[in-house]
Amino acid sequence: MLVKTFASAVEGVDARMITVEVNAGGLVGEGKPWYNVVGLPDSAIREGSYRIEAAVVNSGFINRRMKIVINLAPADIRKEGAAYDLPIALAYLSATGQINTNRLNDFMIMGELSLSGELRPIKGALPIAIKARAKGYQGFLLPEENAREAAIVSDLPVYGVRSLSEAIDFVTGNSSLQPTVVNTREEFFRERACFDVDFSDVKGQENIKRAMTIAAAGGHNVILIGPPGAGKTMLARRLPTILPPLDLREALETTKIHSVAGILPGKTALVTNRPFRAPHHTISDVALVGGGSYPSPGEISLSHNGVLFLDELPEFKRSALEVMRQPMEERRIVISRAKVTVDFPASFMLIASMNPCPCGYFNHPDRECTCPPGAAKRYLSKISGPLLDRIDLQVEVTPVPLEKLASRKEETETSAVIAQRVLAAREIQAQRYAGQPGIYCNAQMPSRMVRDWCVIDAAGNQLLKNAMEKLQLSARAYDRILKVSRTIADLEDCPDIAPQHLAEAINFRGLDRESWGEQR
Repeated sequence: MLVKTFASAVEGVDARMITVEVNAGGLVGEGKPWYNVVGLPDSAIREGSYRIEAAVVNSGFINRRMKIVINLAPADIRKEGAAYDLPIALAYLSATGQINTNRLNDFMIMGELSLSGELRPIKGALPIAIKARAKGYQGFLLPEENAREAAIVSDLPVYGVRSLSEAIDFVTGNSSLQPTVVNTREEFFRERACFDVDFSDVKGQENIKRAMTIAAAGGHNVILIGPPGAGKTMLARRLPTILPPLDLREALETTKIHSVAGILPGKTALVTNRPFRAPHHTISDVALVGGGSYPSPGEISLSHNGVLFLDELPEFKRSALEVMRQPMEERRIVISRAKVTVDFPASFMLIASMNPCPCGYFNHPDRECTCPPGAAKRYLSKISGPLLDRIDLQVEVTPVPLEKLASRKEETETSAVIAQRVLAAREIQAQRYAGQPGIYCNAQMPSRMVRDWCVIDAAGNQLLKNAMEKLQLSARAYDRILKVSRTIADLEDCPDIAPQHLAEAINFRGLDRESWGEQR
């Protein structure tokens, strides 16, 4: 008897339909193969016969040793993971006559079985739910832990089940299940903008806070360079608290990527705060940019719509950093393999930090640098010029004096106050780029738009020309100075870029100076 169920395979951040065909033939003697899977399955699917066999028996059914052929169609797409266990098990029980139902074709079905018959969570529930709704299924049957994640897709009944027995009772009509309901907007606004850190925790460092405000207002990349303990990591970890909150479109995009990666917290329906990813400097190229035999998102995609923090930037492998250059420009990463090409979004803010030299105390006001002459420049040279070009704000961080750290009288601005200024500047940019799809802030402006929106007067033009010649800046750095100055003007609600805006933007290109790295 031939029975079909329907499942899905995730490619990139989207899903493709997979038809699970199970055909049960004659009896097979002991010791002979009885379970055959075709259709490019991986080892996790082939090993599923042992999980399914135990789950069926432990759920009160009989493991009939019939010749079972399972086809995962279309046969030219590689299938991976144990999430096909549940559709295969239900089709097997129906094909061997142990359950009687005509409802299997009405549902998208996914789930990994344990030996006891309980269901374990799967990856990619959200994009699969989106595909199920597009294909017009009457519902989506999946593990209970993934139900809230899938239920944010409207107009699709989502049924979370805890075991194979519960799934069987539902599809045979012996029991009913209430679909999981999530009010997406209510969930989104309830959990949004909840942080454990605040800029008010940072004493002093007003110039660095100013740089972070500019970066947040325009979506610019930043590198912080200073000695150990100066507050680089502390400042970077507080950047998400002043970024504009995610809108619902961005939240759904971000949730989709985290769903595919399988890193959504248990029973979480929606990612409501901007991601902050901080990989260790020993990370591999593939883990950073994505890929693998079956391409999956890397750290740059997991930080989509958020912040990617690279602490001690020169310690990262140069090959990994260089691969980041194209995604930083195009805001997406394309991974190609022999039979598949996937496209992951990668619109992120890069925040990097580094020590000024190997020992970390170059030009420190109180401690002596133990590095040989020229070590600071050699240390910086570990980062390629093209990568530094793509970092708009290059900021030197100096240690905070002890008396300022110990002071209890000094009041500093909270993240909420800074965020209001950032949000006002972003609203100006939203109006400016209203007719430009995919562009939401100044950092995303292509070169053709820089000429239209970053017009400077004669005095500003002369100032920028002198800086270009003295610092020997590239054409890319020229555009980025204009973008940063446009953001500074937006923060002041100024329609035109004034020379003082340009001067401040130029001042944030500290690492481009020939004199950087020389003892002061």
